[in-house]
Amino acid sequence: MTEFINTYILGMGVPILLIFSGIFYGIETKFFYIRHPMVMIRAMLKKPDKDGISPARAVTLALAGTLGVGNIVGVSSAIFLGGFGAIFWMWISALAAMVLKYAEIVLAVNHRRIGKDGSYHGGAMYYIIDCFSNVRVRRIGYAVAGIFAILCIIDSITMGCVIQINAVSRAFLGVFDIPVVLTGIILAPLTAVIISGGAKGISSVTEKLVPIMTVGYIVMSIAVMVIRRDALGDAVGQIFAGAFSPKSTVGGVVGFVMSRSLRYGTMRGLVSNEAGCGTAPIAHAASNTRNPAEQGFWGIFEVFVDTIVLCTMTAIVIIISYDSVKIYGNDSIMMTIRAYSAVLGDWAEYFMCIAVMLFGFATVICWAHYGSECVRYLTRRKMFKWIYVAVYSGFVVVGAVAAPDSVWTAADLAIGAMTIINISVILRMRPEVKRITSNYFS
Repeated sequence: MTEFINTYILGMGVPILLIFSGIFYGIETKFFYIRHPMVMIRAMLKKPDKDGISPARAVTLALAGTLGVGNIVGVSSAIFLGGFGAIFWMWISALAAMVLKYAEIVLAVNHRRIGKDGSYHGGAMYYIIDCFSNVRVRRIGYAVAGIFAILCIIDSITMGCVIQINAVSRAFLGVFDIPVVLTGIILAPLTAVIISGGAKGISSVTEKLVPIMTVGYIVMSIAVMVIRRDALGDAVGQIFAGAFSPKSTVGGVVGFVMSRSLRYGTMRGLVSNEAGCGTAPIAHAASNTRNPAEQGFWGIFEVFVDTIVLCTMTAIVIIISYDSVKIYGNDSIMMTIRAYSAVLGDWAEYFMCIAVMLFGFATVICWAHYGSECVRYLTRRKMFKWIYVAVYSGFVVVGAVAAPDSVWTAADLAIGAMTIINISVILRMRPEVKRITSNYFS
C-alpha cells in the first residue's frame, strides 16, 4: 500500500507540486534571487551578532542535514532506478525549490517563539498554527501542525538516522571489512552524547564538520573529472538524453508525469536538499538574525551547493564509470565509492569511506535536532525529550543492520506528506513573504 502511495500519489503529485509551486513563487517574488545576487551575497557576509547562534552557524546546522549521504546514496539510487535523466529532474526540482526554501525559512524566522532561556524555537509547526489562526480555525491548525511534527519525527528516525547510518556501516563493511553492528554500537553512544547538548552543542560540531567534508568531497570530484575530462561531454549529454525517456510509461503527458526519471530525480533531490518539506527552517529559526529575508538567502545558497554543485559532481563521476559500477545497483553507497576508486585508485575508497562517515554522522545529529524540536512542540515535558534521545540512539544500531529498501519507502512517504502540507501552507502565506521580501529590497 505504501509503495502504491509513493509511486502513484506522492510520486506523481509531489514533483508537480514542487516544480509548479516554485515557478509560481518565483513569479510572485519577481525572481529576486536572479535579479539581485550581489545584494544577497553582501547580506550573507554581514558580521553576525555575538549572542546566540549566528546565521552562518545555523546554516552549517541545516547543511549538515542536507549534505548527508543523500548526495551519495540518493544520487546513485536515482540513477539506478530512474536512469541518467533523473539528474536533470534533480536540477529542475532544485531550481524551482530554491525560492520555496527561502519562503519557508522567512516564515519560520518571522513566526518563531522565544524559550525561557532566551533561545529561539521555530519551524513549520509554528507558522502552520499562525496560518490557520489568521482564518480563525486555530484548532485545525494545531491538528495539522501536530501531524507535521509526528511525520517529521518519523522521518528523523528513517531518513535522518537509519538510512544515513546504514550507508556508513555498509561503507565501512565494504572498505574496511568492519561488521555493520560494530559500527552501530560505536556511533550510538556518541550520537546520544552530542544531541543531548541541544542546538548549540550540535551546531558547534556541524560548524567544524561541514566545511571540511564539503571541500574534501569537491576536490575529489574535480580530480575525477579532470582525469576523465574526455568523458565529461558524453556524461552531460546522457543526462539530457535520458531526461524525457518515458521508462515503463505510455508516453505523452502521462508518461512525462509518471516517468521514473522525474519521480526518482525529484524525490531523491528532495531527500538531498530538503527544500519545501519544512525541516531546514527548524535549524534556521535558531539563528540570532534580526531579518527573516537575510536568513532566507542562506536557504537558496544551501540548495545551490547541495544539489546543483555536489549532487551534479557525484552524478558525473558515477556516469563516467557506470558500466563498471552498475553491478552495485542494489548497494548505492558502494556504487559511488567504486566510481571514485575506478578513476583515482584504491586509496580513494578509504577517503570516500571517511567522507561518507562525516556526511552521514553530521546528518544524523542534525536530524536528531529536528526530531527533538518536534517533540518539544508536542510536549514540554523533558521526560519525552530523553525518551526520544534514547530511541533515536537505539535506531543508530538498528540502522547499521537494517535493510534500506523498506526504510526508503517509509522515508519517501513521510517526506512526501510533509512537503504537501508545508507547500500548501507557504502558498497560503505568500503575501507575508512577498511583503518581507519587498520591504528588504526597497
